[in-house]
Amino acid sequence: MFRLRLLPWEYGVRNLLRRPSRSALTLAALTTVILLVFVVVGFIRGLERSLAVSGDRSVVLVYSMGAEENIENSAIAGRAAGLLAASIDGIQNRFGVAHVSPELYLGTRIATGGREQAGLGLVRGVTQTVPLVRRQVRMVKGTWPGPGEILVGRLVAAKLGCRPEELQTGKEIVFENRKWRISGQFAAAGSALESEIWCGLADFQQTLKRQDLSVVALLLDRGTLPAEVDMFCKSRTDLELQAIGETAYYQSLEKHYKPVRMLAWLVVFLVAGAGVFAGLNMMYGAVAGRVREIATLQAVGYRRRAILLSLVQEGALLAAAASLLAGLVALVLLNGMAVRFTIGQRAPRRRRVADDRLRPGADAGNCRSAPPAIRALRLPVAESLKAI
Repeated sequence: MFRLRLLPWEYGVRNLLRRPSRSALTLAALTTVILLVFVVVGFIRGLERSLAVSGDRSVVLVYSMGAEENIENSAIAGRAAGLLAASIDGIQNRFGVAHVSPELYLGTRIATGGREQAGLGLVRGVTQTVPLVRRQVRMVKGTWPGPGEILVGRLVAAKLGCRPEELQTGKEIVFENRKWRISGQFAAAGSALESEIWCGLADFQQTLKRQDLSVVALLLDRGTLPAEVDMFCKSRTDLELQAIGETAYYQSLEKHYKPVRMLAWLVVFLVAGAGVFAGLNMMYGAVAGRVREIATLQAVGYRRRAILLSLVQEGALLAAAASLLAGLVALVLLNGMAVRFTIGQRAPRRRRVADDRLRPGADAGNCRSAPPAIRALRLPVAESLKAI
């Protein structure tokens, strides 16, 4: 049976080392393309994950009818929380405490570290019942805020564009013409709450000279549906309230950000396409300078398929090295990094940076090296031996 005689594995490796400048430039170009793909895909996955983990199926949000999806534009009566707690039977209640969280939500300018230039941040006025409703929130350090004190989320520093050291416990920040002392820090399982600053509701209302609320969050029993709360809100036309499940609310935000995700995927395809065509151009140039070498290999008895596999091996080695290098850079510099996006923060996924995202780069390298190699192999051996 005929057996194809392949070129030695070391031959392709040595060829890469014989042209260090060309190999280094190709490696840098492939690494840049794959790293850009990591960044954009990480942003998309982080946005999707942040919205997915932000909702609680048992929580219902009640806010004003004219606010639509923008809770920060909502304004409802301060008595709404007590009215809802007294009128709806399906709210969880333990030891006489109803799981109801009245909240005042506001986007405002926040200055840190004595800076004159303030960043745009999110502040939520809450009461001590908020941990009963926002069950994913955990105190990381410090204590619950008292008068003139605040809690900062894990991603607030990225949101404000400041250093994390400026938001340590005991530091002071300024917003709404008042200094606030940081009493602690909280985490919320990667949800959108981590980009917020929390303070006492009464303290915040006094600072803003407001008595209304933005939203009331209710934790329902298992048998109670959000539609029942919405039905009650619609029956009280004087309050002009609407209710929506927290999960459904963040799903609506995900649909709102769909054009952004589509644009990001378009960027991924454009970057990958540019990388493919740039790689093809570089591979054509590399093979064009080796026409005599390829013809000599054919003259000494190696078949075209064996030479083609050797050239594909070189491209695969470069692509695999570029994928590993880009994955290493992404793990060291980009893994878990938060980026500013509209009113919240999106942390790129910590997973996938170094698993299945490495394979597309190697596959692309295989495909890029094949067309120029086939073109060179189609030339007659005698003509190729005369090539300069």
